[in-house]
Amino acid sequence: MGSFCSQCGTALGEQACPSCGGAVPAGARFCAGCGRSVGVSPVTRADRTPWIVGVALAAGVLALILVLLARNAPQSAPLALAGSVPGEGVPPDISSMSPQERFNRLFNRVMQAAEAGDEATVAQFTPMALLAYAQLDTVDADARYHAGLLHIHTGEVAASRQLADSILAQQPGHLFGYIIRGTVARREQDRQALDRAYAGFLEHYDQETRAGRPEYAEHPTALEQFRQAALQSKDTLIPVP
Repeated sequence: MGSFCSQCGTALGEQACPSCGGAVPAGARFCAGCGRSVGVSPVTRADRTPWIVGVALAAGVLALILVLLARNAPQSAPLALAGSVPGEGVPPDISSMSPQERFNRLFNRVMQAAEAGDEATVAQFTPMALLAYAQLDTVDADARYHAGLLHIHTGEVAASRQLADSILAQQPGHLFGYIIRGTVARREQDRQALDRAYAGFLEHYDQETRAGRPEYAEHPTALEQFRQAALQSKDTLIPVP
C-alpha cells in the first residue's frame, strides 16, 4: 500500500525494501522498518524526475512543520532547536539543518506528545519523523533506537522488533536492542520474551556501560528504568539462549 503525505494527501513514490519487503519512500537510503540500506537502482532521467520532485516536496513539508513547531512552542518552555541562539527564542534557518537534526527534532516532538498523552500529535508527527529517518545518510544504533520507539507508539511492533534485531546484529550486546525487545514484549504481554530481554540486558550491562558509548549518555533515564525493572524480575528470568 502506498504512502501519502500527511499534509496534502499526495501519494509519495515508494520502492520495496530488498530485506523486509516494506515500502520505502522515494530517495530514501534506508528502510524505516528494518534499518537496512535499500541502495539506489540505475534509472533514466525521466525515471528520476518524479522521485526528485517527491523528495523535494517531502523536505519542504518537513521544513514547514519545523517552522510551525518553533512558532507555536510555549514561550515559557521553548523547544530546543538546533542552531537557535539561547535566550532569543528565534527559530534557526531550517535549510541549515542536517537530516539527522531534522529527525531528532521530529522524534523529540513525538516523545513529548507521548509523555503528555497527546495521541493526536503522536499520530500526526510520527509518519513525518519516520520519513526523516528514511532520508538519513547513515543510521547508527541511536537512530535505530529512536525509530524503534516511534514504531512502538504507533503499534508497529514487527518493525520495532526488526530494528532491535538490526542493532544487535551490528553491535552484539548493545543495550538499546534489549530495551526495544523488552518494550515490545510488554506491549504484547509476552512474559517469556520480556524475561529474555531483561536477561540479555543484565548480562551485557556492565561491559556495555564501561564501553562509554555516547548514545548511552543521552538516555540515562531509559537505561536505569529498564535495569531496575530487570533486577526486580531477576529471580524468574529465562536464561539467554
